[in-house]
Amino acid sequence: MGVALRVIPCLDVDGGRVVKGVNFRDLRDAGDPVELAARYDEEGADEITFLDVSASAAGRATMVEVAERSADQIFVPLTVGGGIRSVEDVDRMLRAGADKVGVNTAAIADPDLIRRIADRFGSQVLVLSVDARRCQDGVVTPSGYQVTTHGGRRGVDLDAVEWAKLGQALGAGEILLNSMDADGTTGGFDLEMLRDVRRAVDLPLIASGGAGRPSDFVAAASTGADAVLAASVFHFGVLTIRQVKDALAAAGHEVR
Repeated sequence: MGVALRVIPCLDVDGGRVVKGVNFRDLRDAGDPVELAARYDEEGADEITFLDVSASAAGRATMVEVAERSADQIFVPLTVGGGIRSVEDVDRMLRAGADKVGVNTAAIADPDLIRRIADRFGSQVLVLSVDARRCQDGVVTPSGYQVTTHGGRRGVDLDAVEWAKLGQALGAGEILLNSMDADGTTGGFDLEMLRDVRRAVDLPLIASGGAGRPSDFVAAASTGADAVLAASVFHFGVLTIRQVKDALAAAGHEVR
């Protein structure tokens, strides 16, 4: 029997509220993060991911509070990301109740941060978030994908596939691959990008960005995702977690 595929709601948090937009723009309020997390726990989510989209010192303080409140109410693993810049930030989030912590921009500036976090806490707590898009603005990479930072607002001259490989080598425990081209569009996951990263890494791979229909989740799983993550389709009642799991199970994927 294989490992069950995980379905993960993602809650983007800004100023203590869940927000969602398209390509990280035109954000709409989607509710209280702890209330939403508790609802998703009851509905069968396998994990919950919180992302601080402001990634500021004030945002981190808010996220500590959100993690503490959520840990008292939900019983599935909790990942917190956004604005994590140091081993101390990781320690603070884990003490607040997070099970895993996501890193992104700070690791690009200082890749050794991945190794330091893994050495202190173990790879199992570290999710490397890779916000990637097809190359723009004259950037050319071997894979055709570049990494972005600051919530997808800034492209950098870094190959997304090679970055995922380096993250694995440095000790990341999972890769969260978010397609910035597809994010919030509900047009489907970027299967080509997912396939290219799947070929390059052995770590558990979380597909993110673009889910709109149950069949989109099935396609991502069939392409090699170990987990599927979505936000707006869950927040605004387009799909339920049970609908997604039923579609995955009907297609032959093991779910919890």
